Amino acid sequence: MKISRSITAGSVVSVSSMLPPIPLGWRSLLKEETRKPYYCTLDAFFERELAGGQTILPARKDIFNAFAATSYDQVCVLLVGQDPYPTPGHAHGLCFSVQPTVRPLPFSLRNIYRELHDDVGCRIPNNGFLAPWARQGVLMLNTVLTVRARQANSHQGRGWERFTDRVIELVAAKQTRVVFVLWGREAQKKRALITQPHHTVIATAHPSPLSVRKFYGCRCFSQINRDLSAAGRASIDWQIPDI
Repeated sequence: MKISRSITAGSVVSVSSMLPPIPLGWRSLLKEETRKPYYCTLDAFFERELAGGQTILPARKDIFNAFAATSYDQVCVLLVGQDPYPTPGHAHGLCFSVQPTVRPLPFSLRNIYRELHDDVGCRIPNNGFLAPWARQGVLMLNTVLTVRARQANSHQGRGWERFTDRVIELVAAKQTRVVFVLWGREAQKKRALITQPHHTVIATAHPSPLSVRKFYGCRCFSQINRDLSAAGRASIDWQIPDI
């Protein structure tokens, strides 16, 4: 795929992109963001990575999967992750989720399931495919949307953080209550973007093995549903079905 780039007056960039198009439910909101110089630089970096033979995760078609699965109007919960799983075959564009056939599950996801069981009584499923949450309005957003295979954090500082900050700002601008879930210190840095008083922010330890002892007992899932119910919104059915 050939890329053409031009910078117009006002530092707006016209891009024929290696990155996939933004899904329709978000495209108009993020159109100007994808024309800014930093996004063009990010796209050029993505092109160089591919040209250099790097395997980039998730697959190109799945990079914006979180936005395809949950439209802007649907969002009632925003769950903030960090970057995609670097293990090939795992990531598919939703934070913490893995593709349906992945076994064994990542440790963080196993810890999430244990807390779900202890908090709201969910049966632990045989898979880690969390798309049913996304379909109910849980935007499952990593702050960095791509990674080199087997190299965690390898695409940090390349522009994705600025892009996903804008997504968080857009969600925070919603007039209806949104529950923002910030697990771990990196996610909690995003709290400054959420200034509207009608939203709820739940900030706890990350479910990774390094901090899971502080994560257990957080009761996030029941609190999310209490806050949604208090705002007159439907609760989330957290049970993931077996496949």
